[in-house]
Amino acid sequence: MELNWKDKVKELASASEELGTLHPEILEIAYQQEWFKLYVPTKYGGPGKLLPEILRLEEELAYLDGSLGWTITLCSGAGWFAGFLDPTLANEVFADRTVCFAGSGAVGGTATETKNGYIINGHWKYASGALHATIFTANCKMLTADGSTMLSANGEEVIKSFILFKDEINILPGWSYFGLVATGSHAFDTENLLVPKNRTFEINKEIKVDIPGFDYPFLQLAETTLAVNSCGMAKRFLELVQTSFYERSGLKRYSEDQIVFFEAEFTRCKSEFENARKDFFEVFDLSWDSLMNKKSIEAHLLTSVSKTSRKLAHTSREVCDTLFPYCGLEAAKKNTEINRVWRDIHTASQHALLTF
Repeated sequence: MELNWKDKVKELASASEELGTLHPEILEIAYQQEWFKLYVPTKYGGPGKLLPEILRLEEELAYLDGSLGWTITLCSGAGWFAGFLDPTLANEVFADRTVCFAGSGAVGGTATETKNGYIINGHWKYASGALHATIFTANCKMLTADGSTMLSANGEEVIKSFILFKDEINILPGWSYFGLVATGSHAFDTENLLVPKNRTFEINKEIKVDIPGFDYPFLQLAETTLAVNSCGMAKRFLELVQTSFYERSGLKRYSEDQIVFFEAEFTRCKSEFENARKDFFEVFDLSWDSLMNKKSIEAHLLTSVSKTSRKLAHTSREVCDTLFPYCGLEAAKKNTEINRVWRDIHTASQHALLTF
């Protein structure tokens, strides 16, 4: 019987890590399932999924393979910008079956406006999915023709986002971190690149598509999507912990009391994790229902979404740290699944958005 996509993801997770990018068979599944286009509206040929469904899918993908979940989250999240793109440009971009957005949230470049468009220069780090991305998003500080910083009416630096094509940038291999290896989150740069004026966009300004919930605030959208990745990885880790403990070679040396202690610790950690997950989805669902029914989300509810997202991410990492010493040396082997999951969740925990 042919493996379904979930089995195939599990089977090829380690192979993806060896490659330093998602395995070609996993990429093909992603294209078939339209995972890189999750937010893309139907008018551009995408599935136009809604955030509640997307969050639960991303949690499941991270459970199966942290690198896959993270890559889909970051790349499809950049694809959310479809709602703010020039329609002509969007139609061109999303006509590609293998379209995949990568990019960086940092302001890593400059853009000088000319008669014919913008001249882009810059260097951007941590573009997840860079090796198979077709589109790169880049945030730039705007410069005037004389090279000085462009200022808004209230005296602030003007920042704009740009769409760059793969053949317009240089990928700079440098993703040498111990986890999320298959995300291939390399840097990229470009020099004196002239792009037309329709290549710039601003999020949460003018929404150019009609999808319910597309105006969900970007900060909370980012926080929730990152949190469910840590959640999915932790869920898998908790499953692997029990097997690792009871199969470790030194188990016979433990007393009955020591085994009971481990079981109590495991039960406590699992309960803390499940409660954090439950609280997160309850608060998120309230915020989504408010947006759907009232067309707005009150400030206190958005604050709760942020807090429960951070709580879920931190709890996910903390329970793994608490239980890791009980897993034996097998868990310290780089080629074991539990080690990969542990490395992935700790690498994910370094994303600045959920640090505090």
